Amino acid sequence: MTTTSPDTAALAGAQELSAKAREHLWMHFTRQSAYANAPVPIIVRGEGARIFDVNGKSYLDGLAGLFVVQAGHGRRELAEVAARQASQLAYFPLWSYATPPAIELADRLAALAPGDLNKVFFTTGGGEAVETAWKLAKQYFKLVGKPTKHKVISRHIAYHGTPQGALSITGIPDAKIPFEPLVPGAHKAPNTNFYRAPEHGDDLEAFGRWAADGIEQAIEYEGADSVAAVFLEPVQNSGGCFTPPPGYLQRVREICDRHDVLLVSDEVICAFGRLGTMFASEKYGFQPDMITCAKGMTSGYSPIGACIVSDRIAEPFWNGTNYFPHGYTFGGHPVSAAVALANLDLFEREDLLGNVRAHQDAFRNTLEKLLDLPIVGDVRGDGYFYGIELVKDKATKETFDDDESERLLRGFMSKALFGAGLYCRADDRGDPVVQLAPPLTVGQAEFDEIEQILREVLTEAWARL
Repeated sequence: MTTTSPDTAALAGAQELSAKAREHLWMHFTRQSAYANAPVPIIVRGEGARIFDVNGKSYLDGLAGLFVVQAGHGRRELAEVAARQASQLAYFPLWSYATPPAIELADRLAALAPGDLNKVFFTTGGGEAVETAWKLAKQYFKLVGKPTKHKVISRHIAYHGTPQGALSITGIPDAKIPFEPLVPGAHKAPNTNFYRAPEHGDDLEAFGRWAADGIEQAIEYEGADSVAAVFLEPVQNSGGCFTPPPGYLQRVREICDRHDVLLVSDEVICAFGRLGTMFASEKYGFQPDMITCAKGMTSGYSPIGACIVSDRIAEPFWNGTNYFPHGYTFGGHPVSAAVALANLDLFEREDLLGNVRAHQDAFRNTLEKLLDLPIVGDVRGDGYFYGIELVKDKATKETFDDDESERLLRGFMSKALFGAGLYCRADDRGDPVVQLAPPLTVGQAEFDEIEQILREVLTEAWARL
């Protein structure tokens, strides 16, 4: 009988897991063929801002999982809260019943949300929250005697989720084509990518007015009597962190009010500290009618999402026999709600919002060092949420064609960044960008590590091109 050394045994175990993954695990948004002759990356552990693969290699988590792990990995207290709640009450639905964790979390979110956003409808994720908001907007207008108002306006290249309704609101053509026909009634307006502004490229405020006016033009073109809501992310993720120009969100609010259209702030990424405030609407000083949120609410320790609704929009649903015929089996799950409460306690105890505000300028300044590279065209974002746009020619802002983008991002950069010890995202939903959103616990040491790895990989990418 032969004896296998621990290292050999570990290697054999990793190979067996990879083989099982290739055979049975359908990974999300993944070309399964990419692993026909390559091992599947398997992450087994997290600690602070770092993750570790099945072979023991450490990586800096530059994306907080998927814009999720605000408080960092390995928070034992959050795991212990989940275990305590599961041992007391692991599950019960919110269908005409309530549980203490869901009640307390709804109360907490209502207190944190801006203005009169006091009603909380729980889901299990962000896409479901967006789906909920559209359905709620349509029924609201039926209840108040305006049944023709059902359409939505969102922005080009914006991502709002994968359910059929949320995917219709999404503005990424390639994400939608395989699933068409989708839900009718979703129409698009300009986004706030100032780097590629088609108008007013020398005046940020004028560009913001132009982009906001594009939303009004879409409403008027469709007919205000047919439009129910405008959906927008305060900082648009897809395309690479498009921030709102000064006055833009306030102008959109005025447009919505003028046409009796609801404004939905999709903060699935931007809420819970990503920009240094609990909600992005607080940072940018505008009042939405609904906020959709998810990801950072539990720092990823258990899945949950929510649509937070103003008293004005909720009021008809509280009268007589009216109700919202919509819900999810696991919406407001008691374990997830308990973890979310503990996560918000941790936010306060460690002042994670203050940490972002204290270091956000340093994060930007460190990333902007990369502007000396010929391949880096723009660095944009806010808080701990940034995109770095890659270009073929800085002077003309010429981007890469489809074949070049394929070779650059999937053929080289994604693997090279991960191999160098940085987990982040190389994305081409729009022009090619590298996206960064580290845990809210990090500081200058992690910023420097991110910049160093990016500099090495981007320099090699340029040399290959």
